[in-house]
Amino acid sequence: MGEKQWQWTDAWIFVSLVIAHGAGRHRRAASSRRPLGVRLTDVLSTADHLNRAIPDRQEVEVAVRRLVGTGLVSVTDGWFRITPEGEQLWRTRPHAGLATTVDTVQGVLSRRHTPGDADWQLDEAEHAAAVQEYAVRSIPAGRQSPKNHARRD
Repeated sequence: MGEKQWQWTDAWIFVSLVIAHGAGRHRRAASSRRPLGVRLTDVLSTADHLNRAIPDRQEVEVAVRRLVGTGLVSVTDGWFRITPEGEQLWRTRPHAGLATTVDTVQGVLSRRHTPGDADWQLDEAEHAAAVQEYAVRSIPAGRQSPKNHARRD
């Protein structure tokens, strides 16, 4: 992987963070209106909806290290946030259809920023737990047979 070039996966994770945060999945601190951010499960869920794939642990770790190192994203106590600089990048990107948003963001990243390399690691167990939580959340609730709801007179 070219360390000095933004990869498609970096943009995929960034767009997933932005959309998850903007979709209202973020939690707010109890003592303020300031958002805490989004959890890894929400990032994986959004990434799956964008690309029909769940990013593996290494893809997330590398992308987040690069995004945090550039100042576009922050992670604190498992909460992922888009920084003001990241919000600015998102707001000023060329607008295109959702199908090309990741490609567009990769181009914007390449023109405006050099990938960083923050000291951040994603534990294998934490990634596995987030994937499991997403899988459980994604299973549609089972339908009950109409005979189970028969009226009793």
